[in-house]
Amino acid sequence: MLTGSPSDLSVVLKGRDVLDSLDIPSDVRVLSAHRTPHETAAYIEAAEARGVEVFIACAGMAAHLAGVVAAHTTRPVIGVPIASGALQGVDALLSTVQMPPGVPVATVGIDGAKNAAFLAARIVALTHPEVRERLIEQLEEGKKRYDSPDPSVPGQAAT
Repeated sequence: MLTGSPSDLSVVLKGRDVLDSLDIPSDVRVLSAHRTPHETAAYIEAAEARGVEVFIACAGMAAHLAGVVAAHTTRPVIGVPIASGALQGVDALLSTVQMPPGVPVATVGIDGAKNAAFLAARIVALTHPEVRERLIEQLEEGKKRYDSPDPSVPGQAAT
């Protein structure tokens, strides 16, 4: 997981928590598409050599980080627009989702680091059955929250 600014870490760490809960190794780096472009490219190259399968790039405002990552890899890149600035992430959303042909970035919602992590997990699960099993377990746990009627809601009392 990469982010363009230390101020974005609170959002990014929510995604890392999801990956941790699924036992998917990850790291978080603050690298800027504009301020540290060479270091960003070097990180991507080194990450590929280590076997990284998916990149998650989080950035606000101009939000070029995901595009820069996608330009340096053929691995899947998931962009997370961060709410910041006058437009509260709308500018970042449009910058992240509107990529030129051949440089795709899968984009989640504004501040959607959790969904980015779940999407990354689904990609990893294509070749790692153990991750697929953990995802299935989490989905089942989520369903259980809706299986039990809520007695405080009219018409949902247990029968």
